[in-house]
Amino acid sequence: MDSQTVSRHTATPDAPTAGTLKPNALGVLGILFFVLSAQAPLTGIAGAAPIAVALGNGPGVPAAYLVAGLVILLFSVGFVAMGRHVVDAGAFYTYIGKGLGRTTGTGSAGLALFAYCTIQAAMYGLYGSIVSGLVASHTGLDLPWWVWTLATMAVVQALGAAGVEMGAKVLAVLVLAEFSILSVFALVTLVKGGGPEGLGLADSFSPAAALDGAPGVAVMFAVASMFGFEATAIYGEEAREPRKTVPRATYLAVVVVTGFFALTSWMLISSYGASRATAAAGKALEGGDGAGFVFAPIAAQFGGWVGDVLPVLLATSLFAGILTFHNSANRYLFSLGRDRLLPLRLCRLNRRHAPWTAGCVQTVLAVLLVVPFALAGKDPVLTLFSWFSGVAVLAMMLLYLLTSVSVVVFFRRERLDAHPWNTLIAPVLGALGIAGAIWLILANFTTLIGGERTTALWLTLSVPVVMALGIVAARVRGRAVAAADG
Repeated sequence: MDSQTVSRHTATPDAPTAGTLKPNALGVLGILFFVLSAQAPLTGIAGAAPIAVALGNGPGVPAAYLVAGLVILLFSVGFVAMGRHVVDAGAFYTYIGKGLGRTTGTGSAGLALFAYCTIQAAMYGLYGSIVSGLVASHTGLDLPWWVWTLATMAVVQALGAAGVEMGAKVLAVLVLAEFSILSVFALVTLVKGGGPEGLGLADSFSPAAALDGAPGVAVMFAVASMFGFEATAIYGEEAREPRKTVPRATYLAVVVVTGFFALTSWMLISSYGASRATAAAGKALEGGDGAGFVFAPIAAQFGGWVGDVLPVLLATSLFAGILTFHNSANRYLFSLGRDRLLPLRLCRLNRRHAPWTAGCVQTVLAVLLVVPFALAGKDPVLTLFSWFSGVAVLAMMLLYLLTSVSVVVFFRRERLDAHPWNTLIAPVLGALGIAGAIWLILANFTTLIGGERTTALWLTLSVPVVMALGIVAARVRGRAVAAADG
């Protein structure tokens, strides 16, 4: 093994070995499509942008995306530096364990699983609601949302078992469809010189615009839209030349996503006019159709047919995100089983060298998270989607913070990288930005989940509780493994 490689898990270039995922299966673009699908661009724009405009800093929302992108880019510098020396499907928990110790690392593994499973469950809620409405309007078949959700769980399980290459191909088609229509809208609007008040560059990007209203709310939703970019490292074992592929995919993902959200939100605001955008977003939310704030100007640009296509693309956007988080979560379970922190049965691979048992367990977890909301008759959007997406973002931001601190500690001890920008300056700046984002999320958590203070409190407390339970479970498991080894 290369003396600078800290990873314990390697495979030959030509074929997988026992306990390893399939090597050389993904290139930069394959990983990029997994990341972009996790971000679900159309879902992020249609779901978050209207709220950020109405309740945040109005036309200054595009600047919030740039700020969020800068914070994530700073975080990525240390994240990538660690990834050059640690290649593992457990990404976060492995990175945190290398710097802050095995106990903290295993606790963070529980938190990562919690984040991925809850965001997937949240997307299942919104997806089921949208698909139920689409099928009812086009065919007259009116079935509960949870019927479509459970059926889709079986499809996701099958695609996950079909191997990472199949998943990448499916995601490429879905992501390109939603990315294309939003990008074309933004570019056409830009070339035409904007809407009734012009492009409104200063109205969206000047310091005064960025700080107007409640900028903390806008930054909070912008940061939430970045959720999922870290998946680049999860696929390190399956990447071609991971030391090159993962860094390139990570930086490319952050730049593309930041530019996409900033440009698209800017052109949406421009299409209404900066002076009218906030009122338009508020009206759409009051009418119960926040997505209409996004869909209306696109339909005006391209014609009425877009009104029929966009809801379908919103459903496929959610499906792509669901599949991505399924793959991310089952790779965490696989890695934990391989490290004997969970039963070794989770390491079982099928003939396509996909994590079969871990995938089944992940699907069962999704069922357990979703079914109680169905049995209780809860609204899948106002409860399942809103609550779980909020708590997942909070959990993931805590993982980002722990990873940044771990990077600094790891490289101070190991001295594997002589560049202080990679191992100290950027990670510290990123950690400060992420700490600020966590503060904003906590201060505005009731708004983020669209719920009550009591609900917000319980959901907030679930994050440290899950991490504590992960630490306790790891210690118990460690003692059991030690006793079994004699």
